[in-house]
Amino acid sequence: MRHLVQGNEALFLGALKAGANFFAGYPISPSTDILVLAAEQAVKDPNFKFIQ
Repeated sequence: MRHLVQGNEALFLGALKAGANFFAGYPISPSTDILVLAAEQAVKDPNFKFIQ
């Protein structure tokens, strides 16, 4: 089954698949979507580090 995603979500999912385990960001458009995804990932995965 295919799952369509927006560009920022695709970028973040690709980074995870490539082994990224850290994200630092500041909530400004258009990168806010990535920041939210990173915060959610940090809750799900204790090895993923997130700094805002």
